[in-house]
Amino acid sequence: MITEVQENKITDYLIAQQLSLDILVEIRDHMISQISDLQRNENIGFEEAFLKIKASWNGEFKLVNYLLFYPTTIPLIAKRIIQEKYAGLFRKSLMIGLLALGINLLLIFITKNQEDYNLFFKLLNGSFLLGSVLILVCNYKIWKYLRADFKYKGKSLYTMYQQNIGLLVVCASSMMQVTMKNGNYAYQFFREHHHSEVFLTLVTLILPFILQTALVFAALNFIEHKKNLVKMQEFLKPV
Repeated sequence: MITEVQENKITDYLIAQQLSLDILVEIRDHMISQISDLQRNENIGFEEAFLKIKASWNGEFKLVNYLLFYPTTIPLIAKRIIQEKYAGLFRKSLMIGLLALGINLLLIFITKNQEDYNLFFKLLNGSFLLGSVLILVCNYKIWKYLRADFKYKGKSLYTMYQQNIGLLVVCASSMMQVTMKNGNYAYQFFREHHHSEVFLTLVTLILPFILQTALVFAALNFIEHKKNLVKMQEFLKPV
């Protein structure tokens, strides 16, 4: 039976490994289970079992680079978990981005004229912008947990998603610029066969797709951040 004092000792050890709190909680539960099993199977005390389990986990806490999302080194196990989680979010984001690109192309061919297409172009991109703004507004209660440097006990980030919260604001700002533009070049290329501006046509199609995908990823990242905060009530004040 693991006591509260012993649980706190395990928690302090994992905090020292530079894990974000959501990953820490997941690993801590597994580590507590391993220590309890070892105590029972080998009839040893907590300290001895804890030392053995720490030795078995030692390689997982080796610091590695993950420059795509983290400016500093992070534990190897954290990188593995983050890569797996982010891969799932990116797949969902890419599917939605591709769907929006397909709708954009469809609008080019079904609208009656360029003015109508420009209106639908703004509405399509504006819907992504509006969605991101609503997510931020409706979750105002957790704004205090959005700072990239906000740490539990000044030592550990609250969630693995916290580092990328700023993406939502950056992507929303960029999407605002796109929403103010028109899709003239794409419409003229496909409907009026003006093929002299191939580069600008590609920009008109690809830039919104990239921003839509990035904005969906940022929004999903925000939602996962909120969900993980809710799971960690024992460490948090009510959110």
